[in-house]
Amino acid sequence: MSSLFLLRRCTAALLILALPICRAGAVHYDLIIRNGHIIDGTGSPWYAADLGISAGRIAAIGNLAAADSARSIDAHGMVVAPGFIDMLGQSELTLLVDARAPSKIFQGITTEITGEGESVAPLNEPMLRENQASYQRYGLKVDWRTLAEYFARLERQGIGINFATYIGATSVREMVVGYADRAATPQELGRMAELVAQGMREGAMGVSSALEYPPAPYASTAELIALARAAARYGGIYATHMRDEGNTAAAALDETLRIGTAARIPIEIFHLKIAGVQNFGNMPQLIEGIEKARARGVDVTADTYAYTAWSNALAAFTPPWANDGGKAQLLRRLEDPALRSRMRRDMLTPSDKWDNEWQEIRGAQDVLICAVNHKELLPYVGKRLSEVAAAWHEDAIDTIFDLLLKDEAGTGVAVFGMSEADVTLALQQPWVSVGTDDSATSPEGILGADRPHPRAYGTFARILARYVRAEGKLSLADAIRKFTALPAQREHLTDRGVIKLAMWADLVVFDPAAVHDVATYDDPNRLSAGMSYVLVNGVPVLEDGRMTGALPGKVLRGAGYAP
Repeated sequence: MSSLFLLRRCTAALLILALPICRAGAVHYDLIIRNGHIIDGTGSPWYAADLGISAGRIAAIGNLAAADSARSIDAHGMVVAPGFIDMLGQSELTLLVDARAPSKIFQGITTEITGEGESVAPLNEPMLRENQASYQRYGLKVDWRTLAEYFARLERQGIGINFATYIGATSVREMVVGYADRAATPQELGRMAELVAQGMREGAMGVSSALEYPPAPYASTAELIALARAAARYGGIYATHMRDEGNTAAAALDETLRIGTAARIPIEIFHLKIAGVQNFGNMPQLIEGIEKARARGVDVTADTYAYTAWSNALAAFTPPWANDGGKAQLLRRLEDPALRSRMRRDMLTPSDKWDNEWQEIRGAQDVLICAVNHKELLPYVGKRLSEVAAAWHEDAIDTIFDLLLKDEAGTGVAVFGMSEADVTLALQQPWVSVGTDDSATSPEGILGADRPHPRAYGTFARILARYVRAEGKLSLADAIRKFTALPAQREHLTDRGVIKLAMWADLVVFDPAAVHDVATYDDPNRLSAGMSYVLVNGVPVLEDGRMTGALPGKVLRGAGYAP
């Protein structure tokens, strides 16, 4: 074969797929990963091959012994897989604090999808005031009002992982209706739907809801259908933290399926769970409901973080009516003895009218304080609610109320209210992917002052160590499918999630016998171990198990994006 013919063939490949540069008689890549066991994300078993990477994409798969490269990685004895996709992160603000996202990359995450009900934008002045404590906590200047403006800030700054977000149904309600417990008028609903459409044109992946947290519970099913229809017109999906995950989870699932069917939109159920000690063992019925829906053609999938504790705001323990009007009104009501007494009665009374977290746990020992906004409360971070109550010489419910008052309703907690059998069964379903449901964080600096749920640091590594290696509840190939191809398919990321020619080179290289989580509830700020290399868009962000500081991540925009 002549050198001229080879040069012409390479030039054509470059034009079509941005494949490797060819020199006279040789092929040159930016990077070659050699001698690895490739698990490609599809669920197929491993095969042996080298990977050539050029211009951030996978340019060759096979025996590349004769090729040269600017650098190479020897993956002998290790797995090479697509980078992991976090189907529910919460990193909108923390990426502005530490753009490297160490807690994510050390567990192999290269892409995060976020925006659970409340998205980082749109914003108006009342919303800025409502969220001010969080912005102050991280020392952030909020110089954006729209998703487009927020994305531009990320792109100016640089990020260590790829990032995408939904537009939040709660956020558009806050923009138009505010924090009041009332129905939207037809005119307001039209404005909310247009905000969703604007968010989709700016690059949102779909619309999301988180129906446990006020003001979201004030939205009717009809309101959610209208917003989902707006997203569907732009090729988006409807992602939801369902209205109830405990006593009335079946009814909440029915509502979710009704929204998706009426709007003709694919559905993603956030953090599929059965909450509440009285509901342990009910996961099979919830799965059966989803399976029946899928059998009749409803496009519904879910994700999980595979821990038996969830994490949210301490304010979630209060009944929805107490939050009518926003945080300031909640705090005012907590100072009113009569209203405080009414909240207590509601929390102590089993009900199918709202997701009553106090009824879902055994007691105050099941609540762990993870984060506070006010520095004087830092000594209580890492304590159980029962310990704080003992220190304050009051009962647990009064301690909840007083913590909310002292911390301006900013306290974050982990709540132990799920069974391991239910968690495992959810993880094993073929249509369930994985998300941390937590922010990118770091053991250092401002972020290291928090004590988050260990899922922030450990979710993906824990699944590989426990459910794959130790217990055999998943095969390695299927776990990686849940981390990669399955979420990429759900989010319509057609150029990520599997190892194929011309795909973006989001890749992980790790020893499957060594990867494991280190973070615990008592000591959560611990980076996962066992990842040797993590590449984002062909650039190592983790190299020989150490951060490089590179920020090659991209903002990923949905199908409706209109620059």
